[in-house]
Amino acid sequence: MDDARGHLKVFIGMAPGVGKTYRMLQEGAAEAESGRDVVVGYLESHGRAETVAQAEGLETIPRREVRYRDKPLEEMDLPAVLARRPELCLIDELAHTNAPGVEHEKRYEDVRDVLEAGIDVFSTVNVQHLESLNDQVTQLTGSRTRETIPDEVLSAADEVVLIDLTPEALIARLRAGKVYRPERVPAALNNFFKIENLSALRETALRQVAEDVEVKRLIREPRPLVRRDEEGLAAPLEPAPQTIAERLLALVTLAPDSERVVRRAWRSAQRLHAELDVLVVRPTGRAGGHTSQEDRKQLEELRRLVAMLGARLRVEEGEDVAAAAIRLARALGSTYVLLGTPSPRRGLARVGDSLLTRLLRGLPGVDIRIIADPALREEPAEEEPSGADGPPA
Repeated sequence: MDDARGHLKVFIGMAPGVGKTYRMLQEGAAEAESGRDVVVGYLESHGRAETVAQAEGLETIPRREVRYRDKPLEEMDLPAVLARRPELCLIDELAHTNAPGVEHEKRYEDVRDVLEAGIDVFSTVNVQHLESLNDQVTQLTGSRTRETIPDEVLSAADEVVLIDLTPEALIARLRAGKVYRPERVPAALNNFFKIENLSALRETALRQVAEDVEVKRLIREPRPLVRRDEEGLAAPLEPAPQTIAERLLALVTLAPDSERVVRRAWRSAQRLHAELDVLVVRPTGRAGGHTSQEDRKQLEELRRLVAMLGARLRVEEGEDVAAAAIRLARALGSTYVLLGTPSPRRGLARVGDSLLTRLLRGLPGVDIRIIADPALREEPAEEEPSGADGPPA
């Protein structure tokens, strides 16, 4: 085997139980039958007999035991995988958080090491584990996913395979005991596995994979530029002038709901194939006290999120948010400015132009977008038509 980076294939689904691990093992076994050197680096079967059966005949690298708070935990043995050096390694649950004391905090970082060693990897993930979808999935299901991966991990995969299953079929599998143990089924049906939740998650998964495929097509398969001469023969066409690249600036505060604005802005940037900058304007002279501690904590959370998404965080001090935003947008050449729903103005702030008015006046030719807060949405009266076919893109 050469020292080139390994290829990553990710099996993604809308929810647990759709068959991601089953399919990963199935394809891994097929690769082994064709003569490739295949091992299982980590398998999480959740006690599903059909899944366990698919692993029969495949070499499995034993897990290593890690003690955390005097409790034994089992994790993938990354050094053993690298020492064994197979052609293909099957590593389940890409978004898993490792126990403290091993090489990396997250399994996707382990996978990165395996790929760098020139080993191909098959892995699995659910759509709710994508960081940029965290708020959207929480809104859809009422359940926040704690373990997430940067979207760039999925975007960097050489192949993404959607394991699609209708909500009705998944619920049937759940009732038949093929997903969880019988005692867990009633609670699952009444919470995460409600049919409306699954329908929304399925739509989200389909859209995510479609967008990922489109981005890869644009990057890896640019449409050739040709012209026809007078005799109808193809001839190279001079490259056309490049269109002006889009650049987004998200204006956020240190309030917790700003993370939702960042995630929505990042997904907008992905659709536009644009760069994203995130601006926080902190009041000057704010030092000491409980409030500043909360500010510092929220700023660190923003740094973590922005870094995970691959955007850039810019922090400025000052009292004039609009002036700082206008100055930075002009300097960066931003073509869009995005901000959350403005709070009602009170007291002296009601005198003079609003933030939105000043941005519109100070940035002519720049699109200003308000990212709505779903919590402020009012349900339509029963006798009124909804006027919408589904959740917004």
